[in-house]
Amino acid sequence: MTDYKEVVSSVRNSFASGKTKNVQFRIQQLKNLLRFYNENAEKILDAVYKDLRKPNLEAKLVELEVTKQDVEQLLNNVAEWAKPEKVSKTIVTMMEEPIIVKDPYGVVLVIGSWNYPVQLTMMPAAAAIAAGNCVIIKPSEVSSNTAKLLEEYLPKYLDQECYRVVCGGAQETQELLKQKFDYIFYTGAATVGRIVREASNKFLTPCTLELGGKSPTYIDGTADMDITVRRILWGKFTNLGQTCIAPDYILCTKEVEKKFISKAREVLKEWYGEKPQDSPCLGRIINERHFKRVSRLLESGKVAFGGSTDEKDLWIEPTILVDVEATDPVMQEEIFGPILPIVNVDNAFEAIKFINAGEKPLALYVFSKSRDVTDLFLQETSSGGVCVNDTIMHFSVDELPFGGVGNSGIGAYHGKFSFDTFTHKKSTLIRKFDAIGEHLGSGRYPPYSEQKVNRLLFLIKKRNLSFLKYMPYIATFAAGAATALFIIYINKGKQPALVTPVPQTWNEFAYRYLSKLRHAVRL
Repeated sequence: MTDYKEVVSSVRNSFASGKTKNVQFRIQQLKNLLRFYNENAEKILDAVYKDLRKPNLEAKLVELEVTKQDVEQLLNNVAEWAKPEKVSKTIVTMMEEPIIVKDPYGVVLVIGSWNYPVQLTMMPAAAAIAAGNCVIIKPSEVSSNTAKLLEEYLPKYLDQECYRVVCGGAQETQELLKQKFDYIFYTGAATVGRIVREASNKFLTPCTLELGGKSPTYIDGTADMDITVRRILWGKFTNLGQTCIAPDYILCTKEVEKKFISKAREVLKEWYGEKPQDSPCLGRIINERHFKRVSRLLESGKVAFGGSTDEKDLWIEPTILVDVEATDPVMQEEIFGPILPIVNVDNAFEAIKFINAGEKPLALYVFSKSRDVTDLFLQETSSGGVCVNDTIMHFSVDELPFGGVGNSGIGAYHGKFSFDTFTHKKSTLIRKFDAIGEHLGSGRYPPYSEQKVNRLLFLIKKRNLSFLKYMPYIATFAAGAATALFIIYINKGKQPALVTPVPQTWNEFAYRYLSKLRHAVRL
């Protein structure tokens, strides 16, 4: 077994050298990472196919292009994001320099997930690199082909002193978690997430846990059923349901259920043909253990559509279940497979009550034309994210943080949020050796007196300084007025007739400006 203590110690020494704090060094590493994707695109797609039978075009989009675009965004912004951040000043800090310094945490552990083995491993790793950390990358052993590829090829592109790829199973991961890290980022199941959190607590290590849960989908009678069905089925059966934010189950009335199933039959045949198992657009369950787990869930409720399985091929047909009860096995765990149960409710209030009775999900989906219904779900439920009238697409918006809440995770990333996740924001105040500042703050020194305390209280009193946002405009008007008065002064105060439509002299222009300024002040 790898000596993980030595690995972490070696990487920590590299961080101590200060190499990764250099922004240009980070940029070069990100460029190298982008080159890794470009030069090994076919090998990456092949490895993902061997692990999940993921369709080539699907893998190209969600594993390769999304990850490349993420690196490109980091390259475009890292120099700016890494700069110290100025903050608003108060009366106390008016003459000082309060800033936020962007510090890397140090040595970061990124533990990836098997269902999107490139994207969910390398996107957080890239952000950790951009933030100036040294990174130990642990791909999921379940997606073994992708893990081996990352282990073999990444060291050819990234600085091996600062960035290491380690592979192994549960035992190796447990040994790795015994080491002290400065930040841990984990994507996967909640059961392992608890183990990661427990390990991080030993060293008070901050962590991000991207978990999952049973993401509910509510459909009301106002929804456009043609669009609704397509968007839900796409979100559910992409990667054969092995997506952490896939719609886990549907809540709707019996009437909506009938319309949904009728349309779903048409759409699924249109997409995958009469024999979905032969379709090049559907992947496979990752391994035999997960196949058996998901297959057992087919015993819940009644199969309305689909239901066939093939253990040798790790195949489970896209399936819709009806007459499902809250106590059925399919409703007791995250499905993470191509099974979509429908639970009947009478209205939105009943749906909200059902959702709130369970753990907080990673995603929540609402399909309705009613803004009142949408707002009701936003106000009365708690989830990592919400997408209205679509599924999964909120994940693609980099301006939105992606993460869970409660049982579905801790922390968030994507876009600048990824950089911020791996960055310690160090509060910094830079003061000067000036007599005025020292006099104002001298009340803190002994011997204490009532007068000194009152002076300090006056200085630190919180005030509404919102008027300061108008200071640039006030300064502009003041400068204009001063210029006008100066022009009038050098013209010895002679007031022009002001009858011509266009000012003929600077003096005339000055008088007109002051007249308009007086009018504006009166308003």
